[in-house]
Amino acid sequence: MAARPLVSVFSTTGDKAGEATLPAVMTAPLRADIVQFVHTNMNKNNRQAYAVSIRAGKQVSASSWGTGRAVARIPRVGGGGTSRSGQGAFGNMCRGGRMFNPTKTWRKWHKKINTTQKRYAVASALAATAVPALVMARGHRVDEVPEIPLVLDNAVESTKKTSAAKDILASVCALADVEKAADSKKIRAGKGKMRNRRYTLRRGPLIIYSNNDGVEQAFRNLPGVELCNVDRLNLLQLAPGGHMGRFCVWSKSALEALDTIYGEDGKRIPPPPMVNADLARIINSDEIQSVVNPAKRANRRFLRKKNPLDNIKALEKLNPYAAAARASETRAMEARATKKEEILAKRRAANKEKKQYKAKGKAYYEKISKQGDVCADGFGL
Repeated sequence: MAARPLVSVFSTTGDKAGEATLPAVMTAPLRADIVQFVHTNMNKNNRQAYAVSIRAGKQVSASSWGTGRAVARIPRVGGGGTSRSGQGAFGNMCRGGRMFNPTKTWRKWHKKINTTQKRYAVASALAATAVPALVMARGHRVDEVPEIPLVLDNAVESTKKTSAAKDILASVCALADVEKAADSKKIRAGKGKMRNRRYTLRRGPLIIYSNNDGVEQAFRNLPGVELCNVDRLNLLQLAPGGHMGRFCVWSKSALEALDTIYGEDGKRIPPPPMVNADLARIINSDEIQSVVNPAKRANRRFLRKKNPLDNIKALEKLNPYAAAARASETRAMEARATKKEEILAKRRAANKEKKQYKAKGKAYYEKISKQGDVCADGFGL
């Protein structure tokens, strides 16, 4: 196995106190899909059963009137003297009735998850905590943190005062993430505020230790800070919400214990799907190029079929005479368009002559109509 990189170990005052080898599990493949799937199912295992009362909507005496009365056969409240009598009851469509398919407490609340899947998800979440980009993308304030993953000396496990814990986090520039979580405290929207879930809070650093010599009591009261024993790593803490990249603060003994928990003598580390993910380098390597088929020439490109009704050249290939006739007609149309003014002038002159002849005819008709009555001088010969 190739040598793994070293990570710095910082003292409780923020000075570099040594180095440690990066655990092999930190190089596991990052599978966000598996982490999301396992987290979703694990998160369902702490739900509290709920159901409506088995007597809800049924606390009234009602029976159907039967057929023959031109009303629905839904059970109806008996008695009289009140508006409630005669009203439908029990049904989910009735006012004051029970709900459809009333919820039961014996619903299947819990989900079984494959052990190998859970281990794969935890390994991926651990590997993501060593990637600064994923930690920052999750929203943690780690701009000033000297190194990711952040490893502290084993003296942090014997811290017993919260004031000392704050000083330790401040010395390694991790207190900004705690303050970010503290500033995010807000009253929950909805009815949860009345059900002992009044406030919401962002997640801060996760302190992972090997031996509890007081570290639990020192860090547990800081807002957003959570603690976890390295022997009991929990995916719900390593990837809250199913999102990888939790900011983790390790003790040196906890980091070294990962090589015991994962590896040849412990849990199996998921192998990467590809040892080398540089596909371009693999494909262009001499070993691959020497056995692959040569590159094929580009396929022959066929010209697009043209419509002879719209395209004169396509029509000429099919019927030269029709193309010539269409071209001639086009030329004639163009010629007519150029001689339009001349033709209009001739038509106007002809219309003008016609109007003159028509005026002369009207004048002649008026003239001959003025000869008088034929009987004006009598009928004598």
